[in-house]
Parts: sequence; C-alpha cells; structure tokens
Amino acid sequence: MAEVPSPAPTGDELLKVLSALGNPHRMRIVAALLESRNYVSALAREIGMGRPLLHMHLQRLEAAGLVVGTLELAEDGKAMKYFEVTPFFYELTPHVVARAAMTITETADRTAKEEAK
Repeated sequence: MAEVPSPAPTGDELLKVLSALGNPHRMRIVAALLESRNYVSALAREIGMGRPLLHMHLQRLEAAGLVVGTLELAEDGKAMKYFEVTPFFYELTPHVVARAAMTITETADRTAKEEAK
C-alpha cells in the first residue's frame, strides 16, 4: 500500500486520528485490515471480538478516515460490509502538534473532555 502524504492536519483532524488509534483494539483492527480487506463477521472472528463491539471500533476508525467500509452483495444475496485501510501518513512532531493546536475548535475541545471522563 502506497503512503499518501497529507497536508498538515487541523487540530480537530489530528485529535480524531490520535483518539481513534489510542485504543489497542483499534490498532489491532488496522493491523488486520492491512493484511487484506475483510467483512465484519470474518474480521470479528479473526480478532476474537463480538460484532457489536467491532462495529463501534470500526465506526471510530472510519470517522477518522483511517478505514473505509463498503456494502457488497454476496452470491446468496446477503449484504456484507467490507472494510479496508485507507492510505494514510501523519508526521507527528512538536511543530505539527503546535500548528494543529491553534486550529482546535470548541466542539473538538468539548468532545475530548467528554472522552476523558
């Protein structure tokens, strides 16, 4: 997978990404999806996690832009949601953090405080 450099992230974007990756389960999900895209039930079995909890983690990763999900029809007509890692690259330096900090919105501040509780 090719790494795609992105422009310096905003504070809100950086918080979303760091928050999404700040959980060991979500890091394992990214690692599993790096090997190959997968549908939810198979991914849940591979990781050893219940589907509802996996869905919650996938939603956080998808909201941060780290994974993408697509609905596909199986041969038997069943809808299956496949997930795969999106190419991402974040350089994390004190200067990047300082620039991003200047753009944090009030909404992101409130969300971060709520998640810390």
